[in-house]
Parts: sequence; C-alpha cells; structure tokens
Amino acid sequence: MLSAPATAAPSDRPQPFPTEINGGAWAEGHVQGIAIDQRKGYMYFSFTNVLVKTDLKGNPVGSVSGFTGHLGDMDFNTKDGRLYGSLEYKEQESFYIAIFDVDRITSMNMDAQTTDVVKTVYLKEVVADYAADMNGDGKFDGNIADTADHRYGCSGIDGVSFGPEFGKKHGKQKLTVAYGIYSNLTRTDNDYQVLLQYDIEQWKKYEKPLTESAPHTSGPERVDGKYFAYTGNTTYGVQNLQYDDHTGNWMMAVYKGKKPQFPNYSFFMVEAGTRPKTGELVGQPAPEQGKLLTLAPGGLQHEATGVRGWEFTGEYGLISLGGGRYYVSKAGTITENGVTKHTGAAQLYRWTGQVPTPFEKIG
Repeated sequence: MLSAPATAAPSDRPQPFPTEINGGAWAEGHVQGIAIDQRKGYMYFSFTNVLVKTDLKGNPVGSVSGFTGHLGDMDFNTKDGRLYGSLEYKEQESFYIAIFDVDRITSMNMDAQTTDVVKTVYLKEVVADYAADMNGDGKFDGNIADTADHRYGCSGIDGVSFGPEFGKKHGKQKLTVAYGIYSNLTRTDNDYQVLLQYDIEQWKKYEKPLTESAPHTSGPERVDGKYFAYTGNTTYGVQNLQYDDHTGNWMMAVYKGKKPQFPNYSFFMVEAGTRPKTGELVGQPAPEQGKLLTLAPGGLQHEATGVRGWEFTGEYGLISLGGGRYYVSKAGTITENGVTKHTGAAQLYRWTGQVPTPFEKIG
C-alpha cells in the first residue's frame, strides 16, 4: 500500500503573507516607505512625519510622531532588530539615518524627541554635496532645484536598504543610502543615481538622540563606498531602494525624470555581483572619476543613452520578502470630517521578470 507523502511540521512551513496590510490614514503626509519584521510579525509605514507600526493584519500597535523633518524610505535590520530610515532637515542642512528601537514602540503618538525611541546618525558626505557652492559665487542657494548648486544635483537622501557591498553578491552587509536628486533639466551633472555604502558595525558611538532645535553633527567622517548609476535625471532620485536576493539585484524605484533625451523609466535595477568600474562621470563641470555601477540586463533599453529599466510604481514603498515575493505600497487619500488624510497599504506582488513590468499583484 502506498503511504501518504510526508508533510512538513507546521513550524517548518513558510508562513503565508497577507495579500494586503493596511497602514491606516494619516494627516501628516503621504506614505514614503515600508519595512517588515518577519520574525516578530510587524509592519512599519513612514507617512512623511510619522512612523506607524502595525501587526500583519493592519491593526495599529504604535506610532512615533513629532518630526518636522522628512522621514523617507526605511529598512529593517535583522541583525540588530532595529529600523533604519532616512531623515531630512533641508533648511538646517542636516541629514540623518534615524534608528528606531522598535520594541519600545508600544503606544500611539510617542514623541520622537522625548521617548528615547529614536537615535540619529549624521551623514557628513550628504551634507557636503547638498550644500556645495558649485558656481563659486560665495553663497549656497538653499533648498531649490533651479540653481547650479548642490553637487550631482543632491537634494538630500531617501532610499535606504541593507545589502551586500557592491560587486560582491554574497559580501558583507552594509547600509546603502541613495541621494535625492533635484529635477533640473538645464544641467548635465545630475544624471546619476548616487549611492553611499556604510559599514555600521561601529555606529553606536555616533548615535545621538534627535534634537530638532539643535541638530547634532555626530556621524562617520567618510563613507565606505560612493557609487554612481547612470539612469538620467529623475525627480528626487531613488525614492525606494531595496536589495533583492531572489534576482541578485538592487532595485531602485523613482519618480520619473523629465529630460526629453532620456527614456525616463520609473524603475531601475543594479547588478549586485558586478564589480563597479572606475570611469569618467559624464556631464560634470570639471573632469571627475567615479565608481560606476552596471544596470541589470533585461527590461527596456534606450539605444541612444544605453539606459535600461522598467515601468513599475514602487516609489511609495518596496520590500523584498524573499523567494520572489514583495510588498509594494499603494498610496491614496480619503476625507474624514473635512480633513484630507493619506493612506498606505502594502500589497503583495510576485516577480515575473516580464517587460515592461516585472511584477504581478497576488490576489
């Protein structure tokens, strides 16, 4: 008699992900990024000025509010169990990685500055490029796109993800931070996505509480790697960055660019295992060499520029769950009691590799 096939014990089966996790409705701002703690079963949503924690059914567990800066893309660090996100204060010329002790987020409206939930690390490299006086007139023009200032068109930071050192698919995990890039059609030095890599093993010594009235400058003196991906100018750079082990690529979701000489795709990928090549950064005001990344094969290719990419709306939130599954954030608005609120929902997708859109929604 044939015996029934063996079945895995319940603990060995991969836990199913909900097809949608609702992040709620918030007046602070639109959804900027999402992250997940798969082991403990929590989702995190950044709504520009507030961090929201839910369970995997979308029930709110806690939130951190009181930010006057811009809280953007995030990633959960499985090694230390903390959440890392980009935090901008453009007027103060201060850019930080915000590090959340998520186990402390147990109630709603916890204050970012007084509850010891958030620590911050200052990114000196970003500040130097953001505040660069590129035209040599002796003054920095501030938070505007229509200027020659801001090296590489740097508007700050947004995309954040943990993943291997570029060129080493199974290399040491580092924190990768992507620049925001101003949309400016008149300059030629802003056609790269700029990505910084940091080894954060020694970052504890830099971490300081968030004090918006007196921004601190505690952070690493230098980056562990600075890299350039030629995509053409995009509107505010890499909105969501994610390393994906399934494809072996770094995924970059953007707001489309507007330069007519470029294809202006909304989604790009960089090959993780291809070693960066040192070469000329085109369009710079003075000859400059940089570490150039290789865009992943496949997708759409623009013959005139050589730029490769896809069309996909991952700019409001994108996380890899492993095994070719992903959560992608859908943004929307509702009106409650005359107040417009922003909504965000993490929706489940699978990888297909198809052109022009390489994902398909599940459910």
